[in-house]
Amino acid sequence: MSKPEESGAAHDWSRLAITERDDGVRISVQVRPRSSRSAIVGVREGALDVALAAPPVDGAANAELVKLLARALDVRQSDVQIALGASGRSKVVAVRGLKVTEARERLAGAKR
Repeated sequence: MSKPEESGAAHDWSRLAITERDDGVRISVQVRPRSSRSAIVGVREGALDVALAAPPVDGAANAELVKLLARALDVRQSDVQIALGASGRSKVVAVRGLKVTEARERLAGAKR
């Protein structure tokens, strides 16, 4: 029997924890710094699974995360900020100007 990640559960975008706020959305993110390349991997345990090439030193991984999500969501980098968990691997990212459905569609399209 295959693992849930192999059967498609890792990419079940409906399980991604996104909450809508007055000014945009908040997305739960799990990062993997020092990966071979930066990419959106999928969804794992309700959080967006993101690989980052940058190391978790001097804010490099956080800056890479903001840049990657801004590009994937087609928003300005200034519209993306880490709301919670700046020093950990589990984060909550706030994105201004999006609705939940838009965010899910754009992230699903950006996954490689």
